[in-house]
Amino acid sequence: MINIVLHEPEIPGNTGNIGRTCVATGVKLHLIEPLGFQIDEKHLKRAGMDYWDKLDVTVYDDFNDFLAKNPGARIYMATTKSKQKYTDVNYEEDCFIMFGKESAGIPEEILLDYKDTAVRIPMYPEIRSLNLSNSVAIVLYEALRQHDFKGLETQGQLHRYEW
Repeated sequence: MINIVLHEPEIPGNTGNIGRTCVATGVKLHLIEPLGFQIDEKHLKRAGMDYWDKLDVTVYDDFNDFLAKNPGARIYMATTKSKQKYTDVNYEEDCFIMFGKESAGIPEEILLDYKDTAVRIPMYPEIRSLNLSNSVAIVLYEALRQHDFKGLETQGQLHRYEW
């Protein structure tokens, strides 16, 4: 199972959207404190709609707590500071893809240890970053695509008509 990690997320609506994406894709969500909101905040649950109770989520005290509870984890760091595109790597089925807080990203002190697994989403140089929930969706779906969307429904059907 692929894992999404949010390092100190600040905006409840983004985390709610990410939680909903995780439920829809069978992905576990990891939240590293401090959080910029309460986990039971209405904006968080509203963005996650009625899926929040189905979310597999774990909260950690800090990055060291996360590392201690996930020894040997293969972690990809999504950052605008990387020279490697998110499409340049092969995501393992049990990997962790980490994203930083909306205002500052992942601290450079952490990134230094993950140079080889840091990835970026290409964008115009004048743009500081994309919205966090959009960034998670972009990178997560690339990782899922690499595994042929294993376990996900890939064929839809019309409700009243047939193709």
